[in-house]
Amino acid sequence: MSSTTDKLKGLANEAVGNVKQGVGNVTGNDKLVAEGKAQELKGEAQKTVGDVKDGAQNLADKVTGRK
Repeated sequence: MSSTTDKLKGLANEAVGNVKQGVGNVTGNDKLVAEGKAQELKGEAQKTVGDVKDGAQNLADKVTGRK
């Protein structure tokens, strides 16, 4: 998966997780709140993976002299 794909999936998971948390809070559904928090954290991790891939690629480009 490319870094951009990881970042986009991460953003989507964060957004869906936040919505689930909001709905869970409004309806008093603690399970939905927990699922939303877990999905939000998954999204944050996916974005971090994308950032790491970008950093690794930038480092490789510097080492090899590519732009």
